[in-house]
Amino acid sequence: MAEASTEHVAPPLNRPRTEPSSDQSTLVGRALSRWNRAIRDIAASARLSFLSGVDPELGADQADRLRAEMRACLEARGGEVLARAQAAGIAAVYLGLSPTGRARFFEMLAAEFAVERAEVDRAIARYQEAAGEADKLAAERALRRALVSPGMRLLTKFNALPEGTRFLIDMRAHLLALNSRDPRLQALDADFRHLLATWFDVGFLRRARLTWDSPASLLEKIIEYEAVHEISSWQDLHHRLDGDRRCYAFFHPSLPDEPLIFLQVALVEGLAGQVAPLLDQDVPSVLPGRADTAIFYSITSTLYGLRGISFGNFLIKQVVDDLARDLPNLKQFATLSPMPRLRAWLEDEPPGSWLDDGQQRALLAAVPAADVSAALADPGWLQDPAVVVLLEEPLVRAAARYLTVRDADGLPIDPVARFHLGNGARIERINWLADRSPRRLAQSAGLMVNYLYDRPEIEQNHEAFARSQLITVAPAIHDLLKGGADNARAEVRVSRRASRLGRMILRP
Repeated sequence: MAEASTEHVAPPLNRPRTEPSSDQSTLVGRALSRWNRAIRDIAASARLSFLSGVDPELGADQADRLRAEMRACLEARGGEVLARAQAAGIAAVYLGLSPTGRARFFEMLAAEFAVERAEVDRAIARYQEAAGEADKLAAERALRRALVSPGMRLLTKFNALPEGTRFLIDMRAHLLALNSRDPRLQALDADFRHLLATWFDVGFLRRARLTWDSPASLLEKIIEYEAVHEISSWQDLHHRLDGDRRCYAFFHPSLPDEPLIFLQVALVEGLAGQVAPLLDQDVPSVLPGRADTAIFYSITSTLYGLRGISFGNFLIKQVVDDLARDLPNLKQFATLSPMPRLRAWLEDEPPGSWLDDGQQRALLAAVPAADVSAALADPGWLQDPAVVVLLEEPLVRAAARYLTVRDADGLPIDPVARFHLGNGARIERINWLADRSPRRLAQSAGLMVNYLYDRPEIEQNHEAFARSQLITVAPAIHDLLKGGADNARAEVRVSRRASRLGRMILRP
């Protein structure tokens, strides 16, 4: 599964689009081309002199002209109509910048259009001196206004332009692509994120089920954006939309034809432990009325500029409620998710940190000197049945440990685990060789995990994770955590609700 990020976060949750495509034959390229023309038409109507001779690198001369126009736009001395044209002109210049020019634009915006600290100091002093209730309230309003930077006010002017919301999302994607540690640029990104999070509150989003009858332009975007399991053809897409498959998406009123995130669901019998049957078009369909399990096998956030603004948690919970209402025969709701950093973690962790002495001896029987990383680097290990059998138990135990390892903030190091556990799921089952694709073998030796969304337990699990950072696991996962140098079992919360349809198995 993937999100925003990456897989899940973005990437993770994911195929990040840090740069809108320059290929005008692509969906994004065609949209940018149309929008670019519309913006330039608005700017041209005001005959703005600073638009002439655009320098893609944003050299000093053009930077001076642009800086002056940005200040004039904020002052709006010529009225709101002219200010809108000026904002369009600034956007038109930005669209013509190279990556170097965009970096200079952001540096100027962050350094010269930041919060005016002297004004903030005056507002604080006024608040501290205010005596009566009315004066206090007025001082609070003044302080809030002072804390809104000129740069933030300029960004909001872009939103009033045609497709301005999408422009701001792409601007933030460019900013994130800089991957800068400059605290001023990080503060600018915080402004972007605050602005977009306000506009993209889940209360403004529309949830819809996508079907084969949805507009072709929308279906084309699903094919392009899918980041977890590539859609190979229109026939493959048809397979994922009808019969025992479902696809749901969130839309925003400002981007009515752009799915912000979409979730693919397979209706199956029993807890799925391998991905191939979910993707194989030749596998017989399960009648929706006979299915007892909904498997969420892919979730993709489409716009990299919205990274860090999570919609997936709301989408999953709402889809669970929709499916439970429409198909009362469904008894459990679970994912089949990757562990994208498992192999990298194994390279850094000695086996003694996650295996006891007996388990290490079993691992030594499979690979010399327990060099797991070297053994897995060569995909030929899959061709040796004896090695496959010997690696199974220690690697499944390693995966269980990996899913409960925390970072410095006390959160799971695995981005997908962080996402689902934060949503109220529990770690239900680890599946050996669930995905033999080259990508998954490189990431996790083909292991995948089921996160179970047990409806009576979701809120309780969410609260335990949010308040106490407790990871909820099924009893069988708790058993796998036994042994090792640390006491991983002490760091988790064991669910006492048994899965209705699945029991823990190492080999699906």
